[in-house]
Amino acid sequence: MADLHILRHHTLGLLAARKLAFQWAEQVENDFGMTCTYEEGKSADKVCFARTGVEGTLSVTKDHFELMVKLGFLVGAFKARIESEIVKRLDDMLPVAPAARPLRGKKNP
Repeated sequence: MADLHILRHHTLGLLAARKLAFQWAEQVENDFGMTCTYEEGKSADKVCFARTGVEGTLSVTKDHFELMVKLGFLVGAFKARIESEIVKRLDDMLPVAPAARPLRGKKNP
């Protein structure tokens, strides 16, 4: 069995994060045939998902997403590809933080 653990911090707040997590759940249901259940909580939500050879949870809070996935023996052979696809989809959903601007008038050492 192979395990994946992916953590992404954000500044969305729980309501906006909940909306993105719900969209993510719909997307994996449609694209990968996952069965998803969504549990709302006061300070955190949890999306449980599964299909043959894959099961996991996406925990959603006001400041982070935490994805835990267990891959079965056969699916585990594709761990690197699955992980990169999950990371890409999650990162595509999260807003990009503005790039740091250099200070004017100061030269970098």
